[in-house]
Amino acid sequence: MASPITLALDWTLNTNHSGFVVAKAKNYYTDEGLDVSLISPGSDYKPPADLVRTGSATFGITPSETVISSLTRSPQLKAIATLLEEDTSAIVTLKSSGIDAPSKLDGKIYASYAARYEGRIVQEIIRADGGKGDFREATPSVMGIWDTLLKGEADATWIFLGWEGVDAQIKGVELNAFKLGDYGIPYGYTPLLVALPQFLRDYPDVARAFLRATSRGFQYTAEHPAEAAQYLLAAAPDSMDKKLALASQQMVSKHYLDAGGRWGHMRAERWDKFLDWLGDKGLLTSAMPSRNPVDGVSASLDDLRSGRAGEPHPRSSINAADLYTNEFLP
Repeated sequence: MASPITLALDWTLNTNHSGFVVAKAKNYYTDEGLDVSLISPGSDYKPPADLVRTGSATFGITPSETVISSLTRSPQLKAIATLLEEDTSAIVTLKSSGIDAPSKLDGKIYASYAARYEGRIVQEIIRADGGKGDFREATPSVMGIWDTLLKGEADATWIFLGWEGVDAQIKGVELNAFKLGDYGIPYGYTPLLVALPQFLRDYPDVARAFLRATSRGFQYTAEHPAEAAQYLLAAAPDSMDKKLALASQQMVSKHYLDAGGRWGHMRAERWDKFLDWLGDKGLLTSAMPSRNPVDGVSASLDDLRSGRAGEPHPRSSINAADLYTNEFLP
């Protein structure tokens, strides 16, 4: 009997997920004795990390910030693969807005996911460009954040250039894109595949089987982007735009594999650089961001940006080896 596996996606199906879709469609998971289900977030968005913690999902997709912050929560999470080797995300504004530099975001509205460190990272990119980092952080419905920018209800937000960025190009919407690395921010891996350490201890063979099949899926997608896009379109709701899927896949397929042609592998150096930066900027603190903060447990986004972020966590107390492993990758 096949082992049931549930993967909680971080967003509705898109080209960051194509390797999983291909692995299902081409029966790579079945070959490994696995019955894999993909959970897409609904309108009542539940973070994949929470679904993994509660046992509602076996694996989840999160940014590295979520894994780092899990060290102060129970149960903790461990990253077991990176979906992309290069960061394809950016803070973006509409070109028509005239906000052509991060420093011009002072006094503007940023559409936030209320994610860990998010507002403070945006604050630091503004400061790195000579601004004050003084902006308003709005929290629209998570699944509708991209639309708030397109409708002019927000001045900036954080997107994946390989999906929303390509979508904008197709729609003829010109964007200004501020990539974190261009402003001295050594951003970590994102998105990541995560699991509970206890699951990895109890079912190491299942984890390895899942990653073998998934790696095959991403290898195929990297080598055959046009075919992979067709698998994605077949698996996605009717609302997915064919032109978007094809164009996005051509771009994103270039970012799945490392220089050695491997998928999923992470380097300690990159984890350490991001942790060092978070520590140097004072972002490693105890308070969790919340749209509905509870005193002593979580903080509002405004509180976090103003420095009321709880107790500091010394950088020396965080070991990158506790956050990730390549052990289960082929």
